[in-house]
Amino acid sequence: MFWRIPIILFLSLIIASCGGAAPAEEPALTSQDVTSEPTAQPTIFESTPIAEPTSTLVPTATEVLPTPTETSLPPLELPALLPNAPSLLAWDGTPTYLGDSQPGFDFRVMYDPDLWALTPDQFGYPAIAHRSIPYCVISVTSGRGLPANISVEHDFLYAGSITFSVGTAYENGEKKFVTYTGGDGIIITGFEVVFEEQTNECLADAEMVITTLRSIPTSLATPEP
Repeated sequence: MFWRIPIILFLSLIIASCGGAAPAEEPALTSQDVTSEPTAQPTIFESTPIAEPTSTLVPTATEVLPTPTETSLPPLELPALLPNAPSLLAWDGTPTYLGDSQPGFDFRVMYDPDLWALTPDQFGYPAIAHRSIPYCVISVTSGRGLPANISVEHDFLYAGSITFSVGTAYENGEKKFVTYTGGDGIIITGFEVVFEEQTNECLADAEMVITTLRSIPTSLATPEP
């Protein structure tokens, strides 16, 4: 029996050496050892209120523009009456329709120096202006275009062997000026009569001048002022 004991011990050692060591228990985690990872917080976008656009313009009352009015030019400066002047004076000039007139001839009309004065017009051309009726002026003219708001009535005026084509211009129903175009078969020329007051009186005196129209040789014409 004694020899069995060493054999049992020997086998026990062999068995013990072949067996794995028992796994060590993991220590229990404490609240101090647990580190909680930060939970990702959702990004919160705060909406910034956008200011409403404000106008820096201060409302003002609507400006009412004045209606443009015509400004009359000053009356023509008239020369003084000539002492001991004849009852009629001559106004000579170049015909305004040279293509329809014979070369070497001028026009002549006669005027009463007590009623009319020979003087340059607003544009520097010879004209005769009424001494008693402001802005009543006879000047030379030729055909030209007219604004759309001007309407013209046509008529004829007969003076001996001369026939005048008469054009009366109206603006908004108001008579503005009258043109006279005529000749004696040698010259053709045109006149314009303008006015602002006493229209009938101005035209009556003007026609007394215009109807004296005749042609004269240029060599006999009175030099234009």
